[in-house]
Amino acid sequence: MSTSKTSEGASAPQDIEKYGIPEPEPFVSFQALKDRIRHHYEVASDYYYSLWGEHIHHGYWITPNDTKEKAQVQLIELLLQRSEFKAGSKVLDVGCGIGGTSRFLAKNYGCAVTGVTISGRQVELAKKLTLEASKEEQAPANGIMKLGDGSVQFIELDAEKMGEYFIAGEKAEKFDCVWISEAMSHFPNKPLFFENAAKLLKPGGKLMVADWFKNAGLSEVEFKADISPIEDGMLLPPLCTQSDYVEMAEKSGFKIFAEPLDISKEVAKTWDLSWKLIQSPALWAFAVSQGRDGLAFFQSFRAMRRGYANGSFRYAVMVFQM
Repeated sequence: MSTSKTSEGASAPQDIEKYGIPEPEPFVSFQALKDRIRHHYEVASDYYYSLWGEHIHHGYWITPNDTKEKAQVQLIELLLQRSEFKAGSKVLDVGCGIGGTSRFLAKNYGCAVTGVTISGRQVELAKKLTLEASKEEQAPANGIMKLGDGSVQFIELDAEKMGEYFIAGEKAEKFDCVWISEAMSHFPNKPLFFENAAKLLKPGGKLMVADWFKNAGLSEVEFKADISPIEDGMLLPPLCTQSDYVEMAEKSGFKIFAEPLDISKEVAKTWDLSWKLIQSPALWAFAVSQGRDGLAFFQSFRAMRRGYANGSFRYAVMVFQM
């Protein structure tokens, strides 16, 4: 198939170029947005896994020769280092996706990890991949699967309800760490998340965050060009700045353990690779079959690359402590 050049310099099949970037579509309500997010992960998680592997998050490139798999693990290890993470911790992995980080912490650090995600399909995939890694034929009746010296379990749960789920009744339990990587940006009520995380942590427990942000002080033109297409395509409520997260954490009783570390430059390659990975007519046909949200999602990859290049879109890790 002949190819043409995109505005970002990557080559793409001509039939991809015919799909324009849809105008941003405001969400009717936060519940409607959550329903769209759930649907997105129900239908797209298998594609994520086939393209990106078990770690569905950014990579952190220390050297240009790092593979994407190594870069993804390096992002996890960076947050572990900055939090002075202790092996054997009891961890709540919020927005766990298909369980890559949960399995990594259980296998390599002997942690007891509970992963929660809004998507039932992601829970299915997470359990399947964990059973394959543990070489067991089926999950125990209690859903807790041994992996190395640790264990993992996965629960379908709206993160906004995690406070009542883990605090109330027989399920009452607390954690040494709450881990959240690239999920909080999806949450309409971020202050509620910080409040729930504070309730679920033991004294001295840590909240470990990796996420994407808008840069502070953007002009209206910069916001419309770079951030608006990302919010729209990635199904995000209004993006926050890094200082917004710090303010919300402190209002919920957290203290800063490790200041926000901006690693935008080191993770930007994620979207260069992602743009190359989706240059398949079959994938774009899938996007079109999902209607406007599917097409807006793929086209938002361009805005991601442009936002990182312009400095309007940022990425940071940060750690808070109770």
